[in-house]
Amino acid sequence: MTQPPFIAVEGPIGAGKTTLSSMLAEELNLPIIKEIVEENPFLGKFYDNIDEWSFQLEMFFLCNRYKQLEDTGVQYISQNQPVISDYHIYKNMIFAERTLKGVKRDKYRQIYHVLTDDLPKPDIIIYIRASLDTLLARIEKRGRVFEEAMDTAYLEQLMADYDEAMASIALSEPETKIITIDGDIIDFVENREQFHTIASQLKELIHERIQHT
Repeated sequence: MTQPPFIAVEGPIGAGKTTLSSMLAEELNLPIIKEIVEENPFLGKFYDNIDEWSFQLEMFFLCNRYKQLEDTGVQYISQNQPVISDYHIYKNMIFAERTLKGVKRDKYRQIYHVLTDDLPKPDIIIYIRASLDTLLARIEKRGRVFEEAMDTAYLEQLMADYDEAMASIALSEPETKIITIDGDIIDFVENREQFHTIASQLKELIHERIQHT
């Protein structure tokens, strides 16, 4: 029996993942899993000194996301309930491969696989791509103090890392449906017609998946 759809909304910092996933959850009456961000006590220190605080930051995120998916994600799926998340667990590796080095990176990879290899993975991914200018404008608009020290070169590299990660998932997991949204053109917050187009596409995919359950 095929499991019910597990949807993840992904994209680099400032793409609008939480906003879009929350809107879709409300529109389609789906339970939502939201990642913990501002509660991470290492964020401010990380942006001030990436090398010094990256391992602590990444481990905090990994453990919290693992616990969320283990408790909430598995619960919904076991009840045959579609669920949407504002992250894919693989984002931990996207960030860690960029911020960690040497022995710490090796240790992190081992811990990541121990924790996540048996977790359910999203079979539908909504990937929000956007230019650096768009991401920076959205980051400034939401006004998180700890993001003010972010190096734009770090964000640019992260954008490239996300493109590479999505291409890798598409190759290694051909059964995963990836919907790519151009965040420079599509404004799902201000343009309701554009949002409803995304919602309708997702609703159709969910229906198709459930029909094969």
